[in-house]
Amino acid sequence: MNSEGDRVDKEELNDFEGLFRDYFQPLCAYAFKYTKDFDSAKEIVHTVFVKVWEKRASIEKDQNIRSYLYTSVYNRCLNHLRDSKKTVEFDDYHKESMGQADPDNLETQELQAKIDAAIQSLPDRCREVFILSRYEELKYAKIAERLEISVKTVEVQISKALKILRENLADFLTIILILLIR
Repeated sequence: MNSEGDRVDKEELNDFEGLFRDYFQPLCAYAFKYTKDFDSAKEIVHTVFVKVWEKRASIEKDQNIRSYLYTSVYNRCLNHLRDSKKTVEFDDYHKESMGQADPDNLETQELQAKIDAAIQSLPDRCREVFILSRYEELKYAKIAERLEISVKTVEVQISKALKILRENLADFLTIILILLIR
């Protein structure tokens, strides 16, 4: 490929077009295996080809271009999956786990209020650790690092929180079971 900056000769353009024609479809099929979405797969492959065009001057002539393309597409797919990973909000999780419970349902409202009150009744440090674990879905090591406490302290606080919540919510076990069975 040409290394003279912005000047593109016809041979270089023909080489790139041939590369695109030869590899576009197979790379899209390869990306689709990871993304499970054809539009995302095509977008990833297009992005890789744009990067190849932009970096054409720095690509070694003897470099295995096939390997380069597939590796680039693979890495972009991993980035796409990481970036598009959807986190389920705690409230959505509860709706799903309660059989799509109607939020206007009196039982659901009462249960949610009781859960909120039980969480608020936890001692400050215990509540903070519990919220980081359950709502923000942090691992114990990350919680320990953030709060500058030991992992063992995090474990103890989570155990304490769960014990208190079990005790406070014991009366609502029947309602929870009814909502789950629906």
